[in-house]
Amino acid sequence: MPTSPVTPADRPQAYVGVVGPGAGATADQVEQARELGRSLAERGLVLVTGGLDGVMDAAAAGCDEVGGVSIGLLPGSDRTTAGPHHAVTVPTGLGELRNGLVVRASHAVVAVGPSWGTLSEVALACRTGVPVVLLGWPEHALEGIGGSGRPPVRASSVTEAVDLVLGVLRRSS
Repeated sequence: MPTSPVTPADRPQAYVGVVGPGAGATADQVEQARELGRSLAERGLVLVTGGLDGVMDAAAAGCDEVGGVSIGLLPGSDRTTAGPHHAVTVPTGLGELRNGLVVRASHAVVAVGPSWGTLSEVALACRTGVPVVLLGWPEHALEGIGGSGRPPVRASSVTEAVDLVLGVLRRSS
């Protein structure tokens, strides 16, 4: 049976990076990421993550619960290292440099808790003008960082983070 071609109207309208700690993620960060993934997917947004465990896989799991699409951009060349809930996995072989791909493939980024890798994604997004929402970051975590770029905004809850992302996406469309 022939299928109809995919038209531009059928394609997702926005991709949102969800970044945060992998193996070191706390139970609270994992729960927030799962709720975030579910909420973003319910709004038809595609998730982009670093493809591993912790916050990344929790967001993909929430996304999967509601039939959404999550893309995991893996640091290595082995697809089997991906968190099990990602719909699509792409082994990049780039190591930590894949953080740049996560940011550049996203229209906005939500950072669920800090880690060194997450900090690199937040910095790159800010420097390149990709909107960043911080969720669960210490109040003064980025204090004193100056320079050019778009500063991140803070959210006190998953609901607020989603509202901030949706507002940014509406303004940029």
